[in-house]
Amino acid sequence: MLLEGLETLSLLASEGTMAKVASRLYISQSAVSKRIAQLEQRLGKKLIEPEGRQIRLTPQAKELLERVAPSLAEMKGVLADSQDLADQSPLPIACSETLLAGYLAHFMRDYLERDPHLALSTHHTPVILARVRSGDALLGICAGRLPPGHGLDADLLLEEPFYLVGETQQSLPPASAESRRKILTMDLENPSNRYLREPLADMGLEPAMELDSYLALIELAKAGIGPVLLPAGLLGLVGEQGEMARPLPGLGRPLHLVYRPNSLKRERIARLVSALHQHFRHCSDTPR
Repeated sequence: MLLEGLETLSLLASEGTMAKVASRLYISQSAVSKRIAQLEQRLGKKLIEPEGRQIRLTPQAKELLERVAPSLAEMKGVLADSQDLADQSPLPIACSETLLAGYLAHFMRDYLERDPHLALSTHHTPVILARVRSGDALLGICAGRLPPGHGLDADLLLEEPFYLVGETQQSLPPASAESRRKILTMDLENPSNRYLREPLADMGLEPAMELDSYLALIELAKAGIGPVLLPAGLLGLVGEQGEMARPLPGLGRPLHLVYRPNSLKRERIARLVSALHQHFRHCSDTPR
C-alpha cells in the first residue's frame, strides 16, 4: 500500500534504522525492507542507502517527503478517525510527562480499571500536537501555550501557576532596579515555554540554567540548589522545599486537552474526555 510505504519512509527519516522503525510499527525488519522496496519500485527511484549501521535517505527521498509530509499526516489522521475503536482496542494518549507526574498518576490508576486498554506515551507539547494531528494518538494532554494554526480542538483544563522553590534571603536581589536574580528554569527555547521569558525578565528573574528535564530541576530543588522555577503540580515531588515555595503572581501555563474534530463522536473517547474535565475541575478547586 502506498500510504504504508510513505509512512515507513517517514519513520526511517527520523529513526535512522530498520530495527527502530520495525519496533515503532510492530512489524519485522524484513517487512520494513519490503515496504521500502515496493515504494522504490512504484516510484522508480532509489530512496535509501546504507550509512554504516544507519540508513540514509537519498536526495530524491528527502524531496518526496518534504512535498507529501503535510498530506501524509492529514491522511493518517482521517484514517484514524475512521478506524473501529472497540472496547479492547488500544486507545493511544500522548501526554506531557509533568502532567502525568503532577496530576494524572492516580487518575490513570483508577481509570485503567474501567478501560485497561489506554496506551500512554510522554512527549513535549509540539510532538503531542503532531501525534494527535496524524492520528498516532487519539488524545493529547499538553502543557504550555499552543501555537496558532495547530488544527485541533483544544479544551483548556487548568491555568497552572508557577512557583520559586528554594528561594532564601541570600538569593533575594539587592535594592538596585537593574539587578537580576539568577534562577533555574525549564528550556525556554521550547516553543510552548518561550512566552515565559519576557514576564520573568519583568519580575527581575534571569535564567542561569535552562534544562530540558523537569526531573533534573526537581532533584536540584530537593538538593537545595535554587531558586528553581516549577509549576504547581510538581511541588509535591520536591518535599519540604516545595512546601515553602513562593508563588509568582500572574505567571502560569495553560494545560490543554487536544483532539481531532471528529474524536468526540466516539463513545470511548468522549467518556475519557468527560472524566478528564471532571478531574481537572477538582484539581482547580483543591488548594495546593
